[in-house]
Amino acid sequence: MEAGERDAGAADGGRERAGAVQPAAGADHAPPPVPASPPVEVTGDTRRRLSLIGTVVSVALFLASMVVLWRIVGEISLAELQKAFAAASVRQIALAILFTCVSYLLLTGYDALALRQLGRRIAYRVTALASFTSYAVSFTLGFPLVTSGAVRYRIYSPYGIKAPTIVGLTVIAGITFWLGMSAVLAWSLIRESLAVAALTGTVVRLNEGVGIALAASLVAYLTWVGVKRRSVSVQGWRLELPGFRLSLGQMLLGAGDVCAAAGVLFVLLPGGHGLSYETFLAIYVAACMLGIASHAPGGIGVFEATMLIALSRLPREGVLGALLLFRLYYYLVPFVFALLLLGAHEIGARMSDSARR
Repeated sequence: MEAGERDAGAADGGRERAGAVQPAAGADHAPPPVPASPPVEVTGDTRRRLSLIGTVVSVALFLASMVVLWRIVGEISLAELQKAFAAASVRQIALAILFTCVSYLLLTGYDALALRQLGRRIAYRVTALASFTSYAVSFTLGFPLVTSGAVRYRIYSPYGIKAPTIVGLTVIAGITFWLGMSAVLAWSLIRESLAVAALTGTVVRLNEGVGIALAASLVAYLTWVGVKRRSVSVQGWRLELPGFRLSLGQMLLGAGDVCAAAGVLFVLLPGGHGLSYETFLAIYVAACMLGIASHAPGGIGVFEATMLIALSRLPREGVLGALLLFRLYYYLVPFVFALLLLGAHEIGARMSDSARR
């Protein structure tokens, strides 16, 4: 890290910017050029109630998924599973690695967009390191607000980025993910409502209705943040949300990431499944959402159970083998690589500090 960049980052850290996380009251800043709406307040009682409800739902979802997964796996032949695992071709593995790289490359844009909204200028090599390592670690260990926040703080703090700004960055990055996820699910359900219904046993009208409702919600959100500045206030800190253009960029970036991640598993499925990629996207996104709701690290167990149920017309050994390879290439390998990068970064930082002394 060059001294000039460190000094510039530290200088930026002392300035209040329009999009940065700021105290909700008592801040002395110039009025925005467009009308600002009052911040959305989240009270302590509301947070506690929502936290309790969320915990109960998450535990119930996880336990139910474990029961389903246990029953499904109990019916699978170990010999057939080993055969399916070994049947993956070099082409399938190469494509899986390619899509994994594309997904994590797009993930680096999450932090870049968030920092732009927060008014901070950080070199891309730094944001790429922080994004990749924070996501690779949190995807595997779970508890993203804690794990990814800790990794980001360790990398960004020398550039003057304080803890409240890290929280704001994490929130904005999360919005990017959910905008992209919702856009992909809406597109898939509307375009492939009949195929999704035939695969999952749902009703075509229901799939279309959910897809249209999601699309309408996205349009409503983009309109809401586009007409005036919007902000949220949590525990005394105000975070200004991205406007229309940046939110649209978030949605496209998040959608690209989700499509690439889904591509990893899609290319690993056993051949001859006859499943279109657009139809598979709806199944993948639904499984991801349930996995996230369970709060299990990487949605493990819940994601697999959902995919096995939805793809029950395919050979279970082949689907489970693809899921295991997916865990290996999309979660485990990046996690190990991220640990190596973090170790190298820590050694470099300590050597730099020792040289200055």
